Amino acid sequence: MEKRDILKNKYYLYMTEFFSGMSVMAVELGASRLLAPYFSSSQIVWTIIIGTIMIAMALGNIWGGRSADKNPNPDKLYIRLIIASIWIAAIPLLGKYIILIISGLLVLTIDHNFLILAAFIACMVIFVFPLFLLGTVTPSLVKYTVDSLNNSGKTVGTLNAFNTIGSIIGTFLPTFVTIPMVGTSITFLIFSGILLLLGVIYFISKKEKAIRCVVAIILFLFCSIFSFSDSFAFWETELVYEGESIYNYLQVKDTDDSVILSTNVLFGVQSIMKKDDSLTGMYYDYALAAPIMAEVTEEEGADILILGMGTGTYAKQCMRYFKNLTVEGVEIDQKITDLSRKYFELPEEVTVTTYDGRAYLQAVDKKYDVIMVDAYQDITIPFQMSSVEFFTMVKEHLKENGVVVVNMNMYSEEEGNINEYLSDTIADVFEYVYMIDVRGFTNRELFATMKPNAEKILKERAGTLWEEELTDLIQKISASIVPYEKGDRILTDDKAPVELLGIKVIDGLIQRELGYYKQLFKEQGFSGILNGM
Repeated sequence: MEKRDILKNKYYLYMTEFFSGMSVMAVELGASRLLAPYFSSSQIVWTIIIGTIMIAMALGNIWGGRSADKNPNPDKLYIRLIIASIWIAAIPLLGKYIILIISGLLVLTIDHNFLILAAFIACMVIFVFPLFLLGTVTPSLVKYTVDSLNNSGKTVGTLNAFNTIGSIIGTFLPTFVTIPMVGTSITFLIFSGILLLLGVIYFISKKEKAIRCVVAIILFLFCSIFSFSDSFAFWETELVYEGESIYNYLQVKDTDDSVILSTNVLFGVQSIMKKDDSLTGMYYDYALAAPIMAEVTEEEGADILILGMGTGTYAKQCMRYFKNLTVEGVEIDQKITDLSRKYFELPEEVTVTTYDGRAYLQAVDKKYDVIMVDAYQDITIPFQMSSVEFFTMVKEHLKENGVVVVNMNMYSEEEGNINEYLSDTIADVFEYVYMIDVRGFTNRELFATMKPNAEKILKERAGTLWEEELTDLIQKISASIVPYEKGDRILTDDKAPVELLGIKVIDGLIQRELGYYKQLFKEQGFSGILNGM
């Protein structure tokens, strides 16, 4: 095997190993951000990403080793690096369209496990090929670097060390630097560019290969220029902000009557501000029953804590209808808090702590009249905020007459659904639990307390409130709220399969919402759907 001049110094090979390891981890983290706006960032999606990438890397290791034994030509390795780099550069440009095409086809043809299948197939189509190519790097480099059996252990160990160090940097750099600062698209382009540079440097003195490098550079520049022409939600026309934080994809939409925050392009609304300062018609309104059940009065004031603050919809409503309040919020995403001040007019007197909700309760001793738990987004339910242990901690932070209100956002009539598990868990901690479904939405509000007459107080005060709009709302709530009958489906810190439970509900919602179009597709194909729209 004849080595090119650049490979006579093994450090170039070591750097190839270093940057390929770094790029693998960067692409893996980028994959989670590309998929999250469409499929959530739940443990299930992460499992799909990690599993898919490990499959690709394993196949690449096997094929790369056999290929290097049959034809130990370093040119082939660096050509593969260039191909992988162009594929990765194209992900920001084409990835979102591939996801939507796959999702559109599956949503019409399957009835169960839509999110799992759609995320898995999208991950396979988008990421398997380039990571398969990167998986060939290590066995190929072993072939080029091991000169004799006498130093093979040392050489292979050094290669693995460079790969591991690169992977470590490739883990931290996207998470804490590139994705928050410049976004997912540029992150893909940065690490694609590094791989491309490795290949170009290798081929720079080979005139017969130069045309390949020129073509690759042109393709990379094309992807770099056109990757930013569309947003994740490229069909939206009313976005005033779209960006990313360490935790979330974020979009702010400005409509004729509202400003809306969403953290997912396909599922729901996380926060809303009505421009006329009216009630939202959503679950935030129903949660206003909690201060009344806790007997909050204007004279005595009250302390309210919101776990999952968002942009402060509930905080502002409480401050509007109840005077002399101290409202505190806990929001894990500082970027959301920044948006709340800029776009949603959150008052400065509302203190927001950037922290995990459960960790915050562990750190403070203060007790509250009302605690709202609003930390559940589609199937992204933090298991540590769904267990008996968590709600026991919530109870310990309530005053004697305190009430906790929990927003559960996935309605289902199927027995053993996620809301039944959450409700049974809460009822295992609190003696009195009441529920009401939000009309026209998939939300259910659960009110829990240790005081025996909370429902009676709500009904008695329903017609005596100081705001006509609030009076009408509470009268409707008091007429519909019912006690919850406790079951035995309990979530604990040790066992809380919230993602799997959530996926079952998502399947039901999809079937119910798209049943008409699915039937058209089965009977008439795509032409039937087009005619029915």
